[in-house]
Amino acid sequence: QVQLVESGGGLVQAGGSLRLSCAASGSIFSINHMGWYRQAPGKQRELVARISSGGRENYADFVKNRFTISRDNAKNTVYLQMNSLKPEDTAVYYCNAEGLELRGSLGSINYWGQGTQVTVSS
Repeated sequence: QVQLVESGGGLVQAGGSLRLSCAASGSIFSINHMGWYRQAPGKQRELVARISSGGRENYADFVKNRFTISRDNAKNTVYLQMNSLKPEDTAVYYCNAEGLELRGSLGSINYWGQGTQVTVSS
């Protein structure tokens, strides 16, 4: 069984920083992409950033030059460093493991974390 456990959310003032972490555990052979999505009240879930196993990064335009994604493949962990936070960044942030392969199994599956709340006050 695979679990994605997120941490690092909280309340911060505008202009502040937070660092999110997400650790995937279980009998994992590999994970293609790991990423962060967010969902604000009344809005659809949207991509924030994702990173390949080789380190290729992709960002949504609204977080470029403010957020940085990184991952530790040995620990199956992905991080999101969020700087210069704005009130509009307030949302539940979800970790995603895309193309996760289990040891001894064929095929791959996408997994989601339970979400962590990020609230930015003005």
